[in-house]
Amino acid sequence: MEKISILIVDDHQLFRNGLKFILSDCEDFEVIAEASNGEEFIKLMKNLKPDIVLMDINMPVMNGIDASRKALAVNPDLKIVILSMYDDEQYYNSLIELGVKGFLLKDATSDELKTSILRIYNNHTYFSQELLIKIIKNKENSVNVNITAREKDVLELICKGLSNTEISEKLFISPRTVERHRANLLEKTSSSNSIKLVLFAIKNNLVQLEVEN
Repeated sequence: MEKISILIVDDHQLFRNGLKFILSDCEDFEVIAEASNGEEFIKLMKNLKPDIVLMDINMPVMNGIDASRKALAVNPDLKIVILSMYDDEQYYNSLIELGVKGFLLKDATSDELKTSILRIYNNHTYFSQELLIKIIKNKENSVNVNITAREKDVLELICKGLSNTEISEKLFISPRTVERHRANLLEKTSSSNSIKLVLFAIKNNLVQLEVEN
């Protein structure tokens, strides 16, 4: 397996160094470049094609939202993982609409960082469970959506970050059946992708996640 190439975009040198140290411990990863703001990142992208971009939101010169918008306009398939703080929820919808693939808290464990990178590299999405729990605590009025018992089973596993294959194995149904249920859920909730589906499900009480004290 070729190493997964990673580009880190964050305005704090110590944080970038910490990420590089964590990722250097895994032989599957290689940090190929780093930038201290969105403008530097856009310049680097003219000559680089990283597999994964770890992107901060709040940065000087050009923030992570504008940088993601510019980069995804050129390469819609670029896999960007947002490095989030607890108070960044106001930006999630706009970033999801842009095509960002994942959200990870800056104080996530090294194991979660590695897991998120691997999942997104393998064409899944990733949303930190801690962020989902925060959304539960701050959720607004619910919207009623009629889903079947089986669709709810699938939805709960999607919210836990499982892939179609993993869901099919847990529920003893085919991956194609899982994909059909996923498509139905996206349509019923008017969600354009899996991350928006997860957010909708949490905010509207379609699933229950365990809330840690």
